[in-house]
Amino acid sequence: MSVTLPEVVAVIPARGGSKGVPGKNIAPVGGVPLIGRAIRAAFAAGNVDRVYVSTDDAVIGAAARAHGAEVIDRPAALASDTASSEDALLHALDVIAAGGAEPKVMVFMQATSPFIDPSAIRDAVARVRAGEEDVVFSAFETYAFLWRRADAGAEGVNHDHSFRPRRQDREPHYQETGAFYVIDVAGFRASRYRFFGRVGIAEVDAATAVEIDEPRELELSRALAPLVDTAEPIAAAALVMDFDGVHTEDLVTVDQDGKESVTVSRSDGMGIGRLRAAGVPMLILSKERNPVVSARGAKLGVEVRQGIDDKVEVLRDWCAANGLDLADVAFVGNDVNDAGCLELVGWPVVVPDAHPAVVGLARVRLSAPGGRGALRELADRMLAARRDHGSPR
Repeated sequence: MSVTLPEVVAVIPARGGSKGVPGKNIAPVGGVPLIGRAIRAAFAAGNVDRVYVSTDDAVIGAAARAHGAEVIDRPAALASDTASSEDALLHALDVIAAGGAEPKVMVFMQATSPFIDPSAIRDAVARVRAGEEDVVFSAFETYAFLWRRADAGAEGVNHDHSFRPRRQDREPHYQETGAFYVIDVAGFRASRYRFFGRVGIAEVDAATAVEIDEPRELELSRALAPLVDTAEPIAAAALVMDFDGVHTEDLVTVDQDGKESVTVSRSDGMGIGRLRAAGVPMLILSKERNPVVSARGAKLGVEVRQGIDDKVEVLRDWCAANGLDLADVAFVGNDVNDAGCLELVGWPVVVPDAHPAVVGLARVRLSAPGGRGALRELADRMLAARRDHGSPR
């Protein structure tokens, strides 16, 4: 059987020794590790044949493989603070060539840019393959007035500070995002630097041009993810649900005798019933000890584990007992005691008023509130994914 050699490859250097944000390359944004987001963007471009991750870190390598990339072991000498990206890229190309393939085009991507536009990669690759340019890099348009410090005081860099022209009278500049560089391989090998020959710009939305170098930028990215990420089908094979704030509004009514009651949604019940009819395994996993939890589970025909302090251990055991891969499980929660489960599963979901500490862990942030349609929305999206793409493995 003949093997098709790749003409276009993406290479993502991702070393494990980040000091500014420890574990940065596998930190989740929108519920997906940064390295996974970069790999997905490369494949989503549609004209990238293979994706390689160059790393010295076993955990990063495992995450890369889980998202479909091939891993290149990066020597320690090329993973230090002083090693250049170009050195890592040339090493990766040598490894790829030793496997019998010399690609024509390389997409150099950085996982520290969480919102890479696949369509921008696709267009840039097409331009380099067609010979229009040798290098195309991502940048956004800016009209910012730049300044620098000087002995005589601050002075303008890209403008005469004694004259303030209107925006429409100014020429735009372009700020490099660092997200990706599409490069002609032959030219890169000759120059050994990412900029050579004819250089072009792939203009991207400034709102997506976040680069993570410190903790506050990671938190900013997590806050932006629900707004920037496009809605994707929720292709989960199973559903695990918190109770308070998910099945309910996170409110309780207490009468004069101390008896508690909650309000639930009939629409949510219909959604759960449709998932049950589709054969989706489900579990209600709650710290709450009130018998209302088990009563609601019995009404819905859903297994309940309540009074649970260590949700993570129970979630692991339940998945193992049901032969479920955690990567295929959706967990929906709303508060800080759900964080461990949200970090564990492939489909972390939160309700819109979830605690800020867990919003950043979510891959999906629902629009309907807990107790008022959140579970119906989630059920409909899971069932739509099954119709469109078949049942998950």
